[in-house]
Amino acid sequence: MKKKRVTEYFGGVGKTALVLGISHPAVCRWGEVIPEKQALKVERITNGELKYDPALYSGNHKSVSNK
Repeated sequence: MKKKRVTEYFGGVGKTALVLGISHPAVCRWGEVIPEKQALKVERITNGELKYDPALYSGNHKSVSNK
């Protein structure tokens, strides 16, 4: 799942962080593709409007994990 699509959907980095229950800096550290755990959560929260794409997590893209 692409960071740009997620942040646009929720209305910005701050709102994305709030909805996901993570910090603003955590969202800022995401790469182009968001962490897999967060992608699954976004799909659930959006009732499938934003879809988890397993192909993005096959090792071809890098994302920053949320610690």
